[in-house]
Amino acid sequence: MASVRELLDGAIERLRANGSDSPRLDAELLLGRAVGVDRTVLIAHPTAPVGTDAEAAFLADVERRAAGEPVAYIRGFKEFHGLAFAVDGRALIPRPETEQLVEMAEREVMRRLTGSPRPPGTPPIRVADVGTGCGSIAVALGVLLRRRSVGRDVEILATDDSAAALELARENAVGHGVADRVRFIEADLLPPVVAQPFDVIVANLPYIPSEVVDRLPVAASFEPRSALDGGPDGLSAIGRLLQRLTDALAQTGVALLEIGADQADSLGELVGEHLPGWSCRVERDLAGLPRTARIERSPAVGRT
Repeated sequence: MASVRELLDGAIERLRANGSDSPRLDAELLLGRAVGVDRTVLIAHPTAPVGTDAEAAFLADVERRAAGEPVAYIRGFKEFHGLAFAVDGRALIPRPETEQLVEMAEREVMRRLTGSPRPPGTPPIRVADVGTGCGSIAVALGVLLRRRSVGRDVEILATDDSAAALELARENAVGHGVADRVRFIEADLLPPVVAQPFDVIVANLPYIPSEVVDRLPVAASFEPRSALDGGPDGLSAIGRLLQRLTDALAQTGVALLEIGADQADSLGELVGEHLPGWSCRVERDLAGLPRTARIERSPAVGRT
C-alpha cells in the first residue's frame, strides 16, 4: 500500500502541472476526504499506509480536480464563517471575503436592537439577503443571532431568482437549525412589491464584468455563470438593486453590498445617479482592498 506522503507527492505534482494555485492544500483536503480524517492528521502521519479503496477514491478525486472542478464541489461542502455549507453546481461557492458582510450585518442588527428600548409589541428588525445563493449569509447571520438569543427579534428574508439555489439554501438552513428563522422566496432581487421596508439589506450580487468572467480560472466555469457575471461593467445587478432601495429600504435603513476591489468609484457614481443625496461609504477587507459598501439616506434625505 502507498503511504500518505507518496500519494500526496504524486497528487501535488499532478495538480501543479494542471494549473492549481494551491496543489498541496487541494491534495491534502482530497486525501483527507478519501481516508475520512482531517488533513492535519495526514500531515502528522506522513508514513501511514492508505488502503486500496481510499487510494482509488483519492486518485479519482484528483483527476476531477485536475480537470478544474473546485475542491469544494468535490468534497460537497465549504467552510464559511466557521460553518460548513453544502455546496454544488446549483450555487456559487462562498468566498472568505464575504464573511465581512455577515459581520457588518450582525453589528448593524445588534446596534438597532440595543440602541434604544424595545417595549413589547415592537416590530422585529427586518433583514433581506438578496441573491442568497447557497444561503451562506442569511444562515450564518441567523446562527449568530441565535447564539445571542435575539433571533426571535429579527426577521430574515433570503431571495434568489434560481429555484435550484434556493433549494440548496433551504438545505443549509435546516442543517444549521435556522430554517424557522430564515424565509426563502424566489424573486428577481426583491419581491415586486415590498409592503414593509427592510431595516438592513445585504447583497453579494454578481459583480465581475462579463469579459473578465471568460478569463477566470477554469474552476469558475463549474459555478453558475449568472452568479458571477455582473454585465459589461460588473454593476448591472447592483445598479438594479439601487433603483429598488428608495421603496425597499426603511427611512433609517442601510444596505450593505459586496463589490469588486476596483469598483468603489464606479459604485459611488452609480449611487449618485440613482439615489441623489444618499451616502455611500466603502470599507476595506482584511487584505486592505475596497470590498463592502454601506449605502443609506443622508439625514436630510431621511426627513423629506
